[in-house]
Amino acid sequence: MSGLVKKYAPVAYALIAGAVFLDSLRFKFTNAPETQVIFGKLDGWAASFGASGLFTQTGLFSQYVIGTAELVASVLLLLGIVPVLRRLQTLGALIAVAVMSGAVSFHLFTPLGIDPNNDGGGLFAMAVTVWLASIAYLVFHRKTLISIVTGIGRAILPGLSTGSDTA
Repeated sequence: MSGLVKKYAPVAYALIAGAVFLDSLRFKFTNAPETQVIFGKLDGWAASFGASGLFTQTGLFSQYVIGTAELVASVLLLLGIVPVLRRLQTLGALIAVAVMSGAVSFHLFTPLGIDPNNDGGGLFAMAVTVWLASIAYLVFHRKTLISIVTGIGRAILPGLSTGSDTA
């Protein structure tokens, strides 16, 4: 039983998280009214402390920036279904945690609230689901995550020794 869970849980996670992200793109990339409401509320909130424009269509955290991050995450998650590309799921999960940490935080700690589009909190529930599943994925695949982060660290700071290197 445990072997089946280890084999198929990452696939199920990738399919669910990828589907949630890909489904949201139709709203973000078409400038749907629901997206306008959400990012408009966030920009109004940001303007209240002098950061007007942060969530507008050309802002640092625009629907297009967030949508692109979700697209990249979903592509990595889905490519990682192929066993030889499994490490890509870890990168996708890392991006998913970052994006969904922002989404959950904005729903909870700004005037956005958990039901900005009167959908019964469905959007918030999906964000929490993907966020928790992504965190769980990273916990279970922490060795891969550490390996990736260590590799990136060595690429950025090539002089950094791991203790086993001799220079």
